[in-house]
Amino acid sequence: MQRIKSLMTRQGLKSPPESLSDVGAIESLRVPGKEEFRELREQPSDPQAEQELINSIEQVYFSTDSFDIVKYELEKLPPVLNLQELEEYRDKLKQQQAAVSKKVADLILEKQPAYVKELERVTSLQTGLQLAAVICTNGRRHLNIAKEGFTQASLGLLANQRKRQLLIGLLKSLRTIKTLQRTDVRLSEMLEEEDYPGAIQLCLECQKAASTFKHYSCISELNSKLQDTLEQIEEQLDVALSKICKNFDINHYTKVQQAYRLLGKTQTAMDQLHMHFTQAIHNTVFQVVLGYVELCAGNTDTKFQKLQYKDLCTHVTPDSYIPCLADLCKALWEVMLSYYRTMEWHEKHDSEDTTSASEGSNMVGTEETNFDRGYIKKKLEHGLTRIWQDVQLKVKTYLLGTDLSIFKYDDFIFVLDIISRLMQVGEEFCGSKSEVLQESIRKQSVNYFKNYHRTRLDELRMFLENETWELCPVKSNFSILQLHEFKFMEQSRSPSVSPSKQPSSTSSKMVTLFEQYCSGGNPFEIQADHKDDETEDVLASNGYESDEQEKSAYQEYDSDSDVPEELKQDYVDEQTGDAPVKSISRETLKSRKKSDYSLNKVNAPILTNTTLNVIRLVGKYMQMMNILKPIAFDVIHFMSQLFDYYLYAIYTFFGRNDSLESTGLGLSSSRLRTTLNRIQESLIDLEVSADPTATLTAAEERKEKVPSPHLSHLVVLTFGDTLYGLAERVVATESLVFLAEQFEFLQPHLDAVMPAVKKPFLQQFYSQTVSTASELRKPIYWIVAGKAIDYEQMLLLMANVKWDVKEIMSQHNVYVDALLKEFEQFNTRLNEVSKRVRIPLPVSNILWEHCIRLANRTIVEGYANVKKCSNEGRALMQLDFQQFLMKLEKLTDIRPIPDKEFVETYIKAYYLTENDMERWIKEHREYSTKQLTNLVNVCLGSHINKKARQKLLSAIDDIDRPKR
Repeated sequence: MQRIKSLMTRQGLKSPPESLSDVGAIESLRVPGKEEFRELREQPSDPQAEQELINSIEQVYFSTDSFDIVKYELEKLPPVLNLQELEEYRDKLKQQQAAVSKKVADLILEKQPAYVKELERVTSLQTGLQLAAVICTNGRRHLNIAKEGFTQASLGLLANQRKRQLLIGLLKSLRTIKTLQRTDVRLSEMLEEEDYPGAIQLCLECQKAASTFKHYSCISELNSKLQDTLEQIEEQLDVALSKICKNFDINHYTKVQQAYRLLGKTQTAMDQLHMHFTQAIHNTVFQVVLGYVELCAGNTDTKFQKLQYKDLCTHVTPDSYIPCLADLCKALWEVMLSYYRTMEWHEKHDSEDTTSASEGSNMVGTEETNFDRGYIKKKLEHGLTRIWQDVQLKVKTYLLGTDLSIFKYDDFIFVLDIISRLMQVGEEFCGSKSEVLQESIRKQSVNYFKNYHRTRLDELRMFLENETWELCPVKSNFSILQLHEFKFMEQSRSPSVSPSKQPSSTSSKMVTLFEQYCSGGNPFEIQADHKDDETEDVLASNGYESDEQEKSAYQEYDSDSDVPEELKQDYVDEQTGDAPVKSISRETLKSRKKSDYSLNKVNAPILTNTTLNVIRLVGKYMQMMNILKPIAFDVIHFMSQLFDYYLYAIYTFFGRNDSLESTGLGLSSSRLRTTLNRIQESLIDLEVSADPTATLTAAEERKEKVPSPHLSHLVVLTFGDTLYGLAERVVATESLVFLAEQFEFLQPHLDAVMPAVKKPFLQQFYSQTVSTASELRKPIYWIVAGKAIDYEQMLLLMANVKWDVKEIMSQHNVYVDALLKEFEQFNTRLNEVSKRVRIPLPVSNILWEHCIRLANRTIVEGYANVKKCSNEGRALMQLDFQQFLMKLEKLTDIRPIPDKEFVETYIKAYYLTENDMERWIKEHREYSTKQLTNLVNVCLGSHINKKARQKLLSAIDDIDRPKR
């Protein structure tokens, strides 16, 4: 730019004016004409050469306008001038000038539009300045006129106005001071109204105003008074904070938190709050226990108030123990609920504060608020466990103050239920498993339950020994869930809510106690009216639910009248357990009625009063197990002993018969025998009196055993008219089967609470004990079958028959008719017994099967007693047996006839050859040695010689030898 200015100077041009006074010079600025520009452009140009020429110009030519170029060049001339050198130097300067001129011309042409535009703007600016000058001139003139017209009166008015403003400010200050003087009255009113935020806000504003007017002497005392008032407000605020611990009020707590926030002491407030909760727990439990102790003592002696809480708990009487515990838990629930609602309040307001902070712009205040919020959150979370630990310790101390073994079972269950509910509260409160309470109550529960179980076993023995095995009439729809003891199973949604109080609509999410009782109520108040809601209507009148049922139960179905569908259903379900057949012929129903004695009565469960007592005991045991799951294994073990003892008693009363196994029929399975031996070894005390010399260990083992029960003398099992106590046997055996079915029904519930490591015990109990209950039917009903038919008389009649006849007989023998008559009489007696007790189809089938099996084996035994027999005699045997089968099939619907092949195979073996007979003897080991020997001896002379006889007898002896 300096270069351009220098060239413009050398060409007679001036630089743009630097002040408005030089604006006129712009008008005389010479702009090169178009001809000059064209000449400059038409000259041949070499940009590089031109740039070198410009760069060769001395730097001094680009200096300021005061530089004298001519003088500079003259001073440069040498003392001796040389014309040629001067011309060369002149040409050089001209070339430099031409290059600069051309460069300037190019720049001018390039900047000419901007130059013209700027020139126009400058012209416009000059016009505006001229107008402004005129306006300023006029303004100064008018201002001079106003100055000249200003008088002393105007100055007086201004002075008065200033004085007025000062007096107004003074009046305002005086009013403020007056208000400050009356602040203590308003603060007292606000504190009475519990408007703590407003009181603190007012106090802080007064302090700020007092600092503003501290130059007044009347304000100095007010400032210290306000500070004392603020401290007093903080004390009252702390008292208000302590009230939150027992009865949380959201409006009250909101005011308190706002007040502490105004004071900037939110963290201090949280520390104080936890201290108040701890103190509230201590004071609450002490006051509750103290109230009951003083009430029971009947006086207001102050000595109890001086006792420690631990010592005070020992003075609670047994009568007031449970009400005191309930009130104690209620009071502690209120404290924990207040803490829970406090946490809810902070979570809700923290989210609101976060939203408002994200919309604000004060980063410093937001960071401080976030820090306080984080501190409060951690403090509250840490306080959960601390408060629950304090609650556990207080309740544990109360529990240890009294020996719980003095309570009855229902009262003890009541205590466990309260503690269980308290542990549920603790788990929902802070996720704690309540180790302190669990361990404390578990030890007492196990000891209590052992003693209780021992007493119940003795009672069960007494019931069994006095049981007459009469049917306990219950309704056909009887279910153990209808009993009081099993009501807890219907409360699976929540152990603290009775079934009638549960909401009808189920929710996918479990409602916690805190959510359920947050708005009101107390989970420990349910117990008082819980039993009032229970109803138990399980007994039927005379075994029937209505007179119509009793009338229809004894109808005979000999005609082609329709059979009630429920009876069809009963028959099919008891026989196969499958769905009923859609269509059953009338003939089939007619035949089935002869053996299906369950049609004679309504299909109600068969059980006794003792069975019902055992079921109730099981329900009580499960209540304890459900309430206190850590002792689940002990409870289930004791429950298994109840079933074991009941099963062993039924077997001892009705099934023990040493002659059963001697028949070789294997009526008692190896599993049943193993189960009975295990029960006898582990549970039954076979010693009549204690041995004084026994060791301590043996005495302890005997203490956990129960003497073997004895059948009541009122139960008579020797009368043939009653089928040797068949009614009592049916009631006893089927009650055991019913009891086993109830245990099967309860298995999923027991499996759910059983610890994983102990589940093999439960599985073993069900697979080896419960499932064997139905197997007792065979040995018990075998005794009836063995006595119901006179098999000895049949053997005597068969012995009088002559079997070595020479002609084929067309008439069967008399013993067949006698045997069939015995079966008809047996059927009649069964019908008579069924009028007293419903005989289920499986029972009647087993009875008929046993009788038929014994009859068939008696027939074989009779045939084995034959000394001489011809082929015609063997044909007579077949005729007799076929006649027996034909008549028997009309009496029973059991198909196939049991042991039919046993008889037929024995008869047909008479016709076997020597080799076939030997093979047959080895294959048929179900026959006795006597029967096989007699078969060989009878065949001697007909188609077997003496040598063959000896060989066959040797084969029989080889078979019989391992049995000896």
